[in-house]
Amino acid sequence: MTLTAPRTGTRRRTTAADTLPGTARRRSWLPFSAWHLLLAPLALLFALPLVWLLLSSVMSNAEINRFPPALWPSHLDLGGYRYVLGNALFPRWFLNSFIVSAVAVAANLLFGSLGGYAFARMRFAGSRTLLVLMLATMAVPFQLTMIPTFLVMKRLGLIDTLGALIVPSLVTPFAVFLLRQFFLSLPRELEEAAWLDGCSRLRVLFTIVLPLSRPALSTVAVLTFLTTWNDLTWPLIAINHDTQYTLQLGLTTFQGQHHTRWSAVMAGNVLTVLPVLLAFLGAQKSFIRSLTSTGLKG
Repeated sequence: MTLTAPRTGTRRRTTAADTLPGTARRRSWLPFSAWHLLLAPLALLFALPLVWLLLSSVMSNAEINRFPPALWPSHLDLGGYRYVLGNALFPRWFLNSFIVSAVAVAANLLFGSLGGYAFARMRFAGSRTLLVLMLATMAVPFQLTMIPTFLVMKRLGLIDTLGALIVPSLVTPFAVFLLRQFFLSLPRELEEAAWLDGCSRLRVLFTIVLPLSRPALSTVAVLTFLTTWNDLTWPLIAINHDTQYTLQLGLTTFQGQHHTRWSAVMAGNVLTVLPVLLAFLGAQKSFIRSLTSTGLKG
């Protein structure tokens, strides 16, 4: 009988690289994921319209209208920016858009949190049915509800005021649904401990649940701001006086029936896109965390 000596030493832990096939191991020398080889060209492709918008904003009208079009400005022409910023109503349009968007964001965060928490934690008669009906409204195009909404705003006396733009955007089904899904991912033990300490549901929501839901709240805020800021169809219907125009509606005045100042249009669009771009970049990490942590829980 042959005696074997016991093995000594620690056993090396198996890593994920050991389980990969030989081809995958040979690719590990890349300093980045192989998917970046595909995503980088796609990112450049999607960035081309924004680059073209920025370059066209510093071109003259003659360069923009040239055929074939100029790919690079011969010199920096800031005439479009001077025309836009010299318009007496442009600051008013910017302020109107900011007021409408800010109120819509604040209202969606408040009412969306209340509705989402009710659907996530409270069980009442018809809760499932109400949730399904609410989600079904997301499939209804705005063109079908446009006339009824206009009649309601007219009955309330809000036509041609900023209230006509704010009231229909106070709460959206998407905000309620997204926050509900995020609330379902939070452990109930935190809320139950607060209930044992005598906290009400509203206090639990505002002191425990919402501080933990910052990624979802940031996502709702960014998407609501983006939708409200870029809206053109509804302001075009509900607003008549130029002092009540939003930024998107005001930019249409730069386009005439016989002549269009394309340099002013491009410069105005750059100034319009800038707040949205800054808002998204500022909340990018929270936006991604929310989308990756929010599941389709029932």
